[in-house]
Amino acid sequence: MTSAVAIIGAGMAGASAARALHAAGHRVAVFDKGRGLGGRMATRRLPDGTTFDHGAQYFTARDPGFARDVASWIGAETAAPWGEPGWSAGTPGAPDPVRSLLAGLPVATGLTVSRLAREDGRWALTGARGERLPGAFDAVLVTAPAPQARALGETAGAEWSALDRVRYAPCWALMLAHEGEAPMPETHRREADPARPIAWIARDDTKPGRGGGRRTLVVHASPGWSRAHLEEEAETVAGLLTAELRCLPGLALPAPGRIGYAAAHRWRYALVERAAEEPCLWSPDLRLGVAGDGCLGGRVEAAYLSGRALAERVLADLP
Repeated sequence: MTSAVAIIGAGMAGASAARALHAAGHRVAVFDKGRGLGGRMATRRLPDGTTFDHGAQYFTARDPGFARDVASWIGAETAAPWGEPGWSAGTPGAPDPVRSLLAGLPVATGLTVSRLAREDGRWALTGARGERLPGAFDAVLVTAPAPQARALGETAGAEWSALDRVRYAPCWALMLAHEGEAPMPETHRREADPARPIAWIARDDTKPGRGGGRRTLVVHASPGWSRAHLEEEAETVAGLLTAELRCLPGLALPAPGRIGYAAAHRWRYALVERAAEEPCLWSPDLRLGVAGDGCLGGRVEAAYLSGRALAERVLADLP
């Protein structure tokens, strides 16, 4: 007899858990409040084909199991080396490794799960408008950022106090597109001084499989700057970060009128500053669990390993 498992979050942790449970014969259903897959492995696509990886920029692999999956993604051209030795990026967009893990599995996007409730010994999910979401589940796995996971767990009687240890830094991401010469010779630049407004710059058009034909930059503001400007309007932030870029040595942006696209995106839970330092959380009596980079640390691989660890806990408890 197989069990039905709901997975909330279609990022790397949720996808890793979903694939492992499906491979073991269980029925999974994945729900995500976003319009697409990948979570913070995100790509924005413009109508003309221009793309920006405005979330996670790349990933590395140390764990043998994750390294095998990365090798399979590279072989299938859903990932490719980029940047520095050992780095890989999804292709043609950042979410494609997650898409590979979720291929063939039922995924519902644009659905926010706001409440969990027991009905006849199984879990029922409630949406943001109070609507009953389809399905009844033997277990629920939550892979949202720790504050959101904690709030959802409380609706079901799960304490998950370990999530109180998790701390995130926010990040404002700036996306610029223009014609002409590349603004800098290198593929990416990292700013080591946390006091500076800008922490990271990537020439996104140098990543494999990127289309559109324009020069594209993705800029991540530093945690301190992002906190100071967290509640400002995206249009204001885009202007401020563009002005900061123009002050950087060795970077030549075109004149303002020649920048064809400029937009900012706020990541409220971008970087894990302090993790729970547990592979996952699992309540066997409730059959509720948590996975994500908040458990092990702020790397794509950490999210993958956390999702896999939670799937193993589920498999040990469910028939």
